[in-house]
Amino acid sequence: MLKIGIIGVGTVGTSVCQILEENKDIITARAGIELSVVSGIVNNLSKKRDINNNIKISANVDDILNDDSIDIVVELMGGVEEAFEVVKKALQKGKAVVTANKALLAYHRYELQEIAGDTAFEFEAAVAGGIPIITALRDGLGANHIKSIKGIMNGTTNYMLDKMINEGVAYDAILKEAQDLGYAEADPTFDVGGFDAAHKLLILASIAYGIDAKPEDILIEGIQNITPADVDFAAEFGYVLKLLGIAKPNGNNVELRVHSVLVPQSQMIAKVDGVMNAVSVVGDKVGETLYYGAGAGGDATASAVIANIIDIARKGKGSPMLGFNKPLESGLKLASIDDINTKYYLRLEVSDKSGVLAKVASTLGNKDISIKNMVQKPLDDNKANLLLSTHICNEKDIKDAMDDLENNNIVLSKPVMIRIEE
Repeated sequence: MLKIGIIGVGTVGTSVCQILEENKDIITARAGIELSVVSGIVNNLSKKRDINNNIKISANVDDILNDDSIDIVVELMGGVEEAFEVVKKALQKGKAVVTANKALLAYHRYELQEIAGDTAFEFEAAVAGGIPIITALRDGLGANHIKSIKGIMNGTTNYMLDKMINEGVAYDAILKEAQDLGYAEADPTFDVGGFDAAHKLLILASIAYGIDAKPEDILIEGIQNITPADVDFAAEFGYVLKLLGIAKPNGNNVELRVHSVLVPQSQMIAKVDGVMNAVSVVGDKVGETLYYGAGAGGDATASAVIANIIDIARKGKGSPMLGFNKPLESGLKLASIDDINTKYYLRLEVSDKSGVLAKVASTLGNKDISIKNMVQKPLDDNKANLLLSTHICNEKDIKDAMDDLENNNIVLSKPVMIRIEE
């Protein structure tokens, strides 16, 4: 029997305990050995939990770390620095670790790989819930150079955008609905601001490219500025709005960015609706593969946790956590945000009078930015939204042009820019 200690018996931890009991026979058959949760750590000892009474519950994490009989530690406590210290101690004591903590890995994945060495350390549940994207990227696509990763990695924002697109619901209204349904927190910044997706993207980028970057190093934007005008423009020109995490090499540089994107309606990822997650990975040999499923929830995330536990039971010891012992690609480094080259959509609030359009076109032209599509939508008798898309241009140039438009009083409010990914 392999004995398991769970640090953080909340929604996911409870599901892990329940699934190991309910599906005990098939899990034992697949693992080759019985798996049993013997200890759990909680913050609130008085709270009733729907788990086996034989599981010892404590509020002291040392009750698991110092128990030599426990083989596998499952870290579900969340947070960064405290979780790092706990996981580090577990690994140093030779205990295998499974975590679902994306924030921990966004900041400490390389340190933990070094500490783990040959001790098993798995983290499938840290990205996209129950979707086995870590295994697919690290193992299943191991023969490929990864040409791109594009993922819907946050179900809350995908649900909100879906409602805005298909039902015409305004941002503020759909945010409140998402909070009422439990999809968004009282403070939704982590989801709607793109930070949750960014943590997950960094983990995938390390596996694909060996890039050691922190959230502060990459471009992160959310969906807070999206309006019905943007949704209408996207539909009119064959696009769908999504919040994507994007990783792709460009020469010796790798772009890592999370932001709202106009995606062609024909792309597979554009068809992912509701709270579901999906990750598109393009390999140089396999082409495009798409991984789709539930990105959150107790059972879905617990499924990924238990898959890692089964894998540890089968193998005994670990392999490199990120899937490689030496640099994957020589000379790859994180690309500067200013070096992004793509197409862009701009929403400009302007005075509805002659000469304004010419000034806008001239300002963009001065930065070598060419307009592809343009629509003007009246706001009232004196103002209009000027909605336009560009051909491929440079990130720094488009930002400089937007500053010029604002500083020269050509636009009446701060311009809004959304990138286009084709």
